[in-house]
Amino acid sequence: MSDKMSTSKPQGMKWWQLTLLGVACTIGTGYFLGSGIAIQMGGVSVLFMFILAAFGTYIVYDVLAKMTGKEPAQGSFQTYAAKAFGRWAGFSSGWVYWCSELLIMGSQLTALSFFTRFWFPRFPMWVFATAYALLGLGVILLGTKVFERAEHIFAIIKVSAIVMFVIIAGAAVFGFLTGTYPPKFPTSKQAFLPKGGVGIWSSFIYAFYAFGGIEIMGIMAARLKKPEEAPKAGNSMIFLLTIIYIASLALALTLIPLSGLQGKESPFQVALGSYQLPFVPHAFNAILIIAGFSTMVASLFAVTTILVALAQDHNAPAIFAKRTKGKRKMPLPAIGFTTGGITAAVLMALFLPEKLYAYITTAAGIMLLMNWLFILLSSGRLLQLSVWGKIKRYTGMLLILAATTGTAFHPTSRPGFWISCLFIGVIGVVTWGLSFKWKEQLSMKQRGHETLLFQNASQNQSRINLKRRR
Repeated sequence: MSDKMSTSKPQGMKWWQLTLLGVACTIGTGYFLGSGIAIQMGGVSVLFMFILAAFGTYIVYDVLAKMTGKEPAQGSFQTYAAKAFGRWAGFSSGWVYWCSELLIMGSQLTALSFFTRFWFPRFPMWVFATAYALLGLGVILLGTKVFERAEHIFAIIKVSAIVMFVIIAGAAVFGFLTGTYPPKFPTSKQAFLPKGGVGIWSSFIYAFYAFGGIEIMGIMAARLKKPEEAPKAGNSMIFLLTIIYIASLALALTLIPLSGLQGKESPFQVALGSYQLPFVPHAFNAILIIAGFSTMVASLFAVTTILVALAQDHNAPAIFAKRTKGKRKMPLPAIGFTTGGITAAVLMALFLPEKLYAYITTAAGIMLLMNWLFILLSSGRLLQLSVWGKIKRYTGMLLILAATTGTAFHPTSRPGFWISCLFIGVIGVVTWGLSFKWKEQLSMKQRGHETLLFQNASQNQSRINLKRRR
């Protein structure tokens, strides 16, 4: 990362470039692979869940963009949380996000390993996870400009992949291609409610997870030439994603039976695999790898940026704010600490290959939504919201709470729910313990300030007395 990452001043990025960056940071294995888990749990009803998740995402980004336009900050949401509620909020928000992005990297590495084994089934997953983690670190070490350019290219590739799927699927629906399963959109009650109401409720988290990435847009919005254009960039991105998500999911549901999904394959791969297209499945698999790698690198960038911001706000060891000398000024200690987290993710991919993805995806999604909840809470104190703005804010909170609580009632998502509770509980205990230290430091500062005021007053009185004697 370059030294530009350390400033909150606009650096000339245009709004459409931020839109592309948001697309790159959002479309990943959370959609390409996580949507398969959602379909297994919620059936055709996931289409409605994705629409609700898109609306909830819009609400969160809308207030985040307004706070960014009002006061651009490198720490983004964790800075706003601290300003709204105090140091404890900034500390807990920043570390919950750091942990969630670390889990996201773990889920991305696991998914990337799944996709790569499509070509090399005999290789263990940890080999691929290690290779992709090292490549991601390489991109980050090349600097922020390289990261931005690479993500712009990745965004175009990923959108092109979904468009390619839509075109091929459309050709199959209209009879230009024939496969092992005749195209038919499922309309039965069993298709809409394969696991009942609980299944739909529990699948909501995966719909939200597919839109994860707007918080990275919040971090990068500080680099806009015109920060007030952040809402335009985000709204364009969310609208684009909603259209292509719903269209591609509807076509995937038309081309494959629900029983054909096993959770370890993308529903789009399964749909294309039933047709005699020798090169398309391989090309699409390569694009899935690019998509997963792109979001993994975005998560790596985000956790490093937030760690530096936490250190600058004295909410992490000061060493993580240090940078190398020279033109690039790399935050090597922060990158090194994040590398340790990636290593843990690789080890998890080694020891827990079968169930890891669903568990980590759920836990990461819950913790990510907890940060979104913080964003909505902070906006209530930092922004002057209209009546409609307040209604949207409370609606967004209800949607987030619905998505997170639903994970506790399904066996697929329940382990992830408890994992997230463990992370949040540990961070909560640490925050509570440090709060005593922060109160003592604040008390000492206040006493020091009062002493300084008393000394100044005494000096002023001495000067007055001296003038009187003269």
